[in-house]
Amino acid sequence: MRYTGKKELLFEQITLQDGRRVEELSQLASSVVKEVFDPMIGAEQNDYMIHLFQTVPAIKGQLENGYTYYMVKDASGDVGFLAFYPRDGMLYLSKFYLKSSARGRGYAGRMFDFVKEKAVEAGYGKIFLNVNKKNPAAAVYRHMGFQLLREEKNDIGNGFYMDDYVFLYQI
Repeated sequence: MRYTGKKELLFEQITLQDGRRVEELSQLASSVVKEVFDPMIGAEQNDYMIHLFQTVPAIKGQLENGYTYYMVKDASGDVGFLAFYPRDGMLYLSKFYLKSSARGRGYAGRMFDFVKEKAVEAGYGKIFLNVNKKNPAAAVYRHMGFQLLREEKNDIGNGFYMDDYVFLYQI
């Protein structure tokens, strides 16, 4: 845990042993993801995806399979979360979310600086991520220096697809 940068943020790593924090992460993730994606992809698909990716068992499974999760806190408490893992010789940024009340404060930039630090520490020169084609956050990633690598449509089951851009950042 540490506060860093101009925008006093704390990055708290969440591990399998942190049962209570995993539950709090799941609750935060579910509420933020619901707020962001219900209008974008519909509640039915979003609820399905939350079940696949943001429940306590899903997060525990991800932690067991190499994901690194961090809760992001400011003076008011938990304001966001992020997760990444090694994939294809790069760092894959799987989760990068802020509560709506914490947006517009420069936190996303500080969070991304933190991710870049972690990538360098782990020996990675590239970071990549998927973002829904309808997600306004795509403009934020471009602003941070990500370049469009490709588009992809992934079947996630139950008749649902993730229709994404894949962005790449070279450190």
